[in-house]
Amino acid sequence: MSALPARADAVVIGGGVIGTSAAYHLAEAGVDTVLLERGSLGGGASAHTAGMIRTYFPGNPTTGQLAVRSLNAYHDFARHTAAPLALKRLGFMVLFTDEQQIADFEAGHQAQRAAGVQVDLIGAREAAALNPLVSERAVLAAAWSPQAYHVDGLDIVRGYAAAARNHGARLFTHTPVTRIDDDNTVHTPRGSITADSIVCTAGPWSGEVAAMASVDLPIRPHAIEMLFTDVPPAPHHELPMTMHAASGLRIRSWKDRILLAMGMPQAGETRDAWLARIAGHLGTLFPALDGIGLHRAWSGDFDASPSNTAFIGEHPAPRFLYAAGFTGAGLCQAPAAGEKLRDLLVK
Repeated sequence: MSALPARADAVVIGGGVIGTSAAYHLAEAGVDTVLLERGSLGGGASAHTAGMIRTYFPGNPTTGQLAVRSLNAYHDFARHTAAPLALKRLGFMVLFTDEQQIADFEAGHQAQRAAGVQVDLIGAREAAALNPLVSERAVLAAAWSPQAYHVDGLDIVRGYAAAARNHGARLFTHTPVTRIDDDNTVHTPRGSITADSIVCTAGPWSGEVAAMASVDLPIRPHAIEMLFTDVPPAPHHELPMTMHAASGLRIRSWKDRILLAMGMPQAGETRDAWLARIAGHLGTLFPALDGIGLHRAWSGDFDASPSNTAFIGEHPAPRFLYAAGFTGAGLCQAPAAGEKLRDLLVK
């Protein structure tokens, strides 16, 4: 087990998709960078997603703008990292089941387009044509964005990690941070390292890491469980990621089954009641899935901010930068987050 260096210009804490992006962008800019990850690279929230990159975030064009910037970077990923990404376009659709949702979409449409997001309102018939599981009777209209792709998040992590190392960054896994002193000395079981700047990209644990540096970062872990259906009785083609605006239920193809998510049971709600609620939405919105078996796929914690919009910024004393609160959309924003952290640090 190699020891930590005594000093670094920047110590990045967290080795998921945001942390490895930060390490790459900092090292590429000539910053002496060390990354510390408490487990394996990409083993936290980055490994517990639906593997989708999208640019449309209902009601949040600010996130959309970062996602558009990031999507452009992913299309150019191989040139910068020598690691091509297998991006497969699926599209993203949001189903509207009441008039207020349509009105809200129309009110924010111009801001979304100004952010570079490609999204338009379509009718129920067109929605069912794009996703044959959709019931035309249950849907009034939908938002459709073609800018949504399947990707393996670990490919992004590995690509950024390798590129960071190529630019001189040193990455240490299985190295949890146990304490941060006032002079930005970071303590771990492997040893201690003093940083000119600390960069917190620790996902659900970002609030805890920030507290070690006496920085208040209102990030809380947010649990989510992904579910698989049984194999549907009729074969289906590759489906777009489809979300129900009212409930947040999301479905997409996953090999011969359907992958879906709708958060976790609410306070006081049993898991059986939660599954029954999901089944009710499935039967109404996607009749072909009525009564289909549901099984745990995987679960994990994401970092959530009070506004569900990521925090990217710095605390000047001690020099503590952070990028957290992505609420499961870190894949969509990682390149832009890394660039913004670089620009904050390299002034």
